[in-house]
Amino acid sequence: MEPILLIVTGWWWIVPAAAGAGTATYVGLTTRSRRARRLELDAARHEESLAYRALVAAKAHVRTAQADVMTAKARAATPQAAEARRELQVARQTERSASLALRASRTRVKAGYSQYRAASADDPLPIERLWAEHDAANTRWLSYETDVDKALRHPQMTDSRQPSTVVFLLAQREALAKRPTLRDRVTPAQYLEYRDAVRAMQAALAEAERQAGVPGAAPPSAGAATAAAVTAAAAIIADLAERLPSLITRMPPTRETPRT
Repeated sequence: MEPILLIVTGWWWIVPAAAGAGTATYVGLTTRSRRARRLELDAARHEESLAYRALVAAKAHVRTAQADVMTAKARAATPQAAEARRELQVARQTERSASLALRASRTRVKAGYSQYRAASADDPLPIERLWAEHDAANTRWLSYETDVDKALRHPQMTDSRQPSTVVFLLAQREALAKRPTLRDRVTPAQYLEYRDAVRAMQAALAEAERQAGVPGAAPPSAGAATAAAVTAAAAIIADLAERLPSLITRMPPTRETPRT
């Protein structure tokens, strides 16, 4: 009986330690699964944050441009005043675009939240749906190489000298480079980059099919405009984020009203 008591006394801690490790593992797996299921919602919130920062930068740019116009008028500098007015017009247009982008991102957040609440455990994860769209575009492209009839009817789709084909191949390479490999470890920023790359690839494929005369191809403005809008918005956000510190330093100080 004594050996049994010695064993129990010396190794009593194994059971609670194993239970604690099992609980921690279960919590970790559950947390990763929940994070993977709400990835689209988190990505929409991240996109809303970027849009808000872009709007703040755009408003700062407008105030700086207004100050430049007033300075040019005070100095009676006609060429500088005209340039300052053009800069102000561009700044206001950028502010309107940033405001619309923020409204759109907030709408996507609401839609993502509703979709997340309505999803069940059997539904595919957001990253899995995006993988399926990516694979479908690749399969559609490969059909022009593997199907003899398609290859003969539309040789432009496999001709790397065609500009539209080159654009698609570049977009295809970009989407492949940004494709995540682990579904439970994708960050919202990575999801957004991969989603935009897949959308650009789909738009480039639709445009290549249109120029090749493929029946049922999307109209010119369906895919190309979306890709151009995404690219332009990304460029505006990046430019404003880089110029925000200098814009803030150039803002004129606020005047205090005299006290009576």
